[in-house]
Amino acid sequence: MLRALMERIPEQEVESHLLHDEGEHVVDLVRKHGIVYWLPGVELVAFVLLWLLALVGPIALGWLFIVLAFAVGTHAVYVTARERRDVFVITNMRVFRASGVFNVKIATMPIKRILDITVDKPLLGRLLGYGHFIFESAAQAQGLRDIRFIGDPDGRDLTIQRVVQRAGLRGPANLLHDD
Repeated sequence: MLRALMERIPEQEVESHLLHDEGEHVVDLVRKHGIVYWLPGVELVAFVLLWLLALVGPIALGWLFIVLAFAVGTHAVYVTARERRDVFVITNMRVFRASGVFNVKIATMPIKRILDITVDKPLLGRLLGYGHFIFESAAQAQGLRDIRFIGDPDGRDLTIQRVVQRAGLRGPANLLHDD
């Protein structure tokens, strides 16, 4: 039921933010790990239970159960939409994050400005396959510092490192030679 709800939520528009005339293309489009939908799942169960209480419970409290079910259901839909529309995009030129349900926010960082990436994998994340990125750049006050609940964080980190390497921003590894 939650999956059917998610399929009705419109996708975040990414293509319109690409610099096609400059040759920019998407290398990886990252959605949040499924763990972020646990709260809407619990709220969906509560929604059904509240409706059942409204139907079979005390008639004098039926209106209260319906109002509570509406509030819980509305929150579940909003949280699901918020998480589904929060995407992290890796292109050959930059990384950016597009988020927002009613207002869309785009945070961008050119590949050459990425100084360091910390991959944080909590115990539950290691078990379920998600982690968090912390980007370090010259400009710290930005919307791209913390990217949370990324599936396959090690693979995504390698993808970013490959893009940085292909952009020529880091030279080949210096090997010590005995001449």
